[in-house]
Amino acid sequence: MSEIILETALEDARWAEAIADVEQVAEKVKNAAFGYLQTHENLDFLQADKPLKIGVCLSDDATVQRLNKEYRNMDKPTNVLSFANLDFAGFSEQNEPFAEIELGDIILAYETMEREAKEQQVTLYAHFCHLLTHGFLHLSGYDHMEPEDAEYMENLEKEILKSLQIENPYEGE
Repeated sequence: MSEIILETALEDARWAEAIADVEQVAEKVKNAAFGYLQTHENLDFLQADKPLKIGVCLSDDATVQRLNKEYRNMDKPTNVLSFANLDFAGFSEQNEPFAEIELGDIILAYETMEREAKEQQVTLYAHFCHLLTHGFLHLSGYDHMEPEDAEYMENLEKEILKSLQIENPYEGE
């Protein structure tokens, strides 16, 4: 499997206060997610002979709302935004001359994540791991636009989270 480089930007200090070693946790989730995908899915980009780069931004509602409005025409914050480069036509060809492949970026909003964790009665740690896994799957080409795709993606999330000893986030829905 290609080396996967995680570049984490801590834009809101509350992340580090709420989740001990949050950057190491992100690495752990990355390893679980891509380890599972490598073993169970057939994804060409994981076979590349180049490092894969992912940006993770631990931010706040204001930043996520601005990006959500600018790129998705939704003037509200959300828990996680993913900007997958795989979504662009010619992704493979455009990356041929470069030493590494940029899979995309994930931006997480602290306030929304904290509120959702309380509402769902789960720890912020568990919710963070879930939504970061969700973002990694989006960067890998998965989506939930159609019901069968949503079910498939949720099943991947559950298996990855199980490997991290995190309970099924969809139980009780």
